[in-house]
Amino acid sequence: MPEILEVSMVHSLAGELMGGKLTVERPFRSPHHSASMASLVGGGSRPKPGEASLAHLGVLFLDELPEFQPNVLDALRQPLEAGEIVIARANHRISYPSRIQLVAAMNPCKCGGSSPGESCRRGPRCAADYQARVSGPLLDRIDLQIEVPAVSAADLVLPAAREGSGEVRARVTAARERQRARYASLGVSGTLTNAACSGQLLEKTAMPDEAGVALLRKASETLALSARGFHRTLRVARTIADLDAAETVSRIHVAEALSYRAETMRQQRAA
Repeated sequence: MPEILEVSMVHSLAGELMGGKLTVERPFRSPHHSASMASLVGGGSRPKPGEASLAHLGVLFLDELPEFQPNVLDALRQPLEAGEIVIARANHRISYPSRIQLVAAMNPCKCGGSSPGESCRRGPRCAADYQARVSGPLLDRIDLQIEVPAVSAADLVLPAAREGSGEVRARVTAARERQRARYASLGVSGTLTNAACSGQLLEKTAMPDEAGVALLRKASETLALSARGFHRTLRVARTIADLDAAETVSRIHVAEALSYRAETMRQQRAA
């Protein structure tokens, strides 16, 4: 119920609460890539919440990520870190909640060549320039970075996956309940998931076993993980362990979490 009230109040401020009814579903917002900074993070001459606040406790989906203006994307850096958006002007200062799950998608390059066997007409430089429109600090805040190959005609006749959406949902629900029970047993109010866990508490609840610590230490040195990257890797590893119903974060969970930061590390090596 508290989350329903939070979401409903934000939508009420934006004039999107239909008929005065509470919003009972988690929001899903997908603004066009031509969105201005004010429409994405809020503000304007008569300040209103933007898409990043209207997606509070839900999903903000940004398709064609590099097509957004770089300064607009970088305005999301502080909300992704703090879970709120602060708009300061000469005569007012307003704070809107913005604890969101950011989901983004992009083509490998401007040409969009992603079909099997197709390569970019302008070579690697095209992909490098296009992907560079997403800044390193923003990319460092995206925990799961996955390259999805194009679907071929042969893929369409493959048998269905062994684990369907229903089974995945059951595992996710069980993992979230496991997290809620963990933080309730520690007497931490207002923390229901690993995503909302503070850094200090995370180091207490998510520190891996000896082999996992060794791998994380080696990765921090050789892959130049930032302090933010270290804690985010630890957070993802703890969640992967919860999905496996494992009490302790092990080396395999750390290794999988590190694999999801491949794009960030690739950009760091290129720099």
